[in-house]
This record gives sequence, C-alpha cells and structure tokens, in this order.
Amino acid sequence: MIATFQKQMRSLLFFKVFTWGTRFLLFLAFLPSGYKKLAGLRFTDIGTDNQVGFFFEALFRSGYYWNFLGLMQFTSGILLLVPRTATFGALLYLPIVLNILVIVTSMHFTGTPVVVGMMLMAVFYLLVWDWAKISAMTAILFNKDL
Repeated sequence: MIATFQKQMRSLLFFKVFTWGTRFLLFLAFLPSGYKKLAGLRFTDIGTDNQVGFFFEALFRSGYYWNFLGLMQFTSGILLLVPRTATFGALLYLPIVLNILVIVTSMHFTGTPVVVGMMLMAVFYLLVWDWAKISAMTAILFNKDL
C-alpha cells in the first residue's frame, strides 16, 4: 500500500518540489542549534532558576556530549541536502527530533512541541518518500526477498 502511494507521489512535480523544500527547511531547523553545540556555545540565555535553563545548562556542561549532539544535528541536516544521502539523513534525523519532542513535551515548553511535532511529521513524510530505498535496505539487512 505504501509502495503504491509512494510511486504515485514520486511521479508528480508538486511532491518533488515539496520534498526538496522539506529537506531544506529541516536542514535550516538544525543549522543554528547544531552549530552552537558543535562550537561549544550555549544554546540559550535562560537562567538556571528556570527548569528549561537548568536543563540546557546541564547539557552544556556535559562536555563532549553537547558537541556530539551538535555534530549529529549538523550532520543529519547536511545529509538531507545531498540526494544520495538524503535517506540516511532522514533516518538519522528521526531519533534526534523524536528525542527533542519527548524533552520539550515532558518539560512543558510552550509552543515548541507544535513546531517539533511538525518537524517529526516532515521526517515521516521524507521516509515515505524514500520508502523503496528503506524497503530495499531492510531486505538486505534481514536477508529477505523484495
């Protein structure tokens, strides 16, 4: 069912343009935060008296983990822009954005869960777009016939 829908979707120009726009917007979403973390800079100026500020300060002080988060955000965004690596970029983007959604929801961020939820839906769209590649990779990994 998904394969049939995906095949029809990929043949339409609208969806091709929409897919490129989605990839670019997801790249832009991770560019500033990924760069700041990769460079070892603070992500926000919220004080530690606020639970959100305290959380980001704890992450910032974690050292290499903070840089690793930035590297993964930056890498997944870059991979989305290259057609050959876009599928891997979407697969890498998925757990990152899902983790962010869990964090912002559990810490009761206002408005942010809506934005991150839309980012998650966009990643799901990209995974449907690349369903044939993902099915082929799954078949190879689990040694199944297509």
